[in-house]
Amino acid sequence: MNKQIAIELDSFVSEIASRFSRTDREGNVNNETFTVQEVIPTSDHSAVCVFEKNTGKRAVAFLYYIPRGMSSGWKYFSPTDSHINGFRAFELYKFETERHNYKKTFYDY
Repeated sequence: MNKQIAIELDSFVSEIASRFSRTDREGNVNNETFTVQEVIPTSDHSAVCVFEKNTGKRAVAFLYYIPRGMSSGWKYFSPTDSHINGFRAFELYKFETERHNYKKTFYDY
């Protein structure tokens, strides 16, 4: 991960913790506050952030970076078990697509 993207990530996870900690946030029925426990880079453009709640519990978010375009920058969500199963299936289709496309790399269109 390049330094500028990491700096943006570090700032963004603090913003997420602040958002999660809002007492008027829908779903924050226990008025929990969140702090960043750890940021774990998983690639040049993805990371996992573990948040510590004031209750001693933890929460986790998946972050991904979009490098260009109107939606550029860091985004996040908290995957459910169903999302994770979908990611596992997606990996197979990504491999198969790359396998298919590699042969076409050498064609002159």
